[in-house]
Amino acid sequence: MIDLALDSPPGPDGGLIDVGGGASVLVDRLLARGWSDIAVLDLAGNALAHAKRRLDKQSARVRWIEADVTDFLPPKQYRIWHDRAVFHFLTDAADREAYVQRLMAGLVPDGHVIIAAFAPGGPTQCSGLDIVQYDAVRIKNTLGPAFDLEHERQEVHLTPAGKEQLFGYFLLRYRE
Repeated sequence: MIDLALDSPPGPDGGLIDVGGGASVLVDRLLARGWSDIAVLDLAGNALAHAKRRLDKQSARVRWIEADVTDFLPPKQYRIWHDRAVFHFLTDAADREAYVQRLMAGLVPDGHVIIAAFAPGGPTQCSGLDIVQYDAVRIKNTLGPAFDLEHERQEVHLTPAGKEQLFGYFLLRYRE
């Protein structure tokens, strides 16, 4: 599903925010493909610092944001909001509502959101924290009528310990 972000219109200058991106290598892949308007948001400053060190001088081409996504005020609107498994950690309805408000503020009309979340049949906890499982109906209902589901996919993710985890990937378009 991430290839949808890498290859999706409007291309390198469209603006993408990677929510929960931390130490992920998505930013490396985007930079390698010529993207120029990238932000990485994560609650963990040490994960952001790790990515900055890894990217060395290229890190200056990225906007790094250390924040809780539920308190985050987007500095601009992006064409793509990529959530690498943050949303499923929001077990409180008020936190999910705050996330959706930030999402709508941070997307251009007709922009896309890609959310990766544990699917039904997957884990009920991650790293000792409770999570919420999502299928297409639940993600659509949670995000609300401003979002149209365009694509979904499930896959089995293999952890470093060799444990299988069922994930859902959802691509939605924002209709302001």
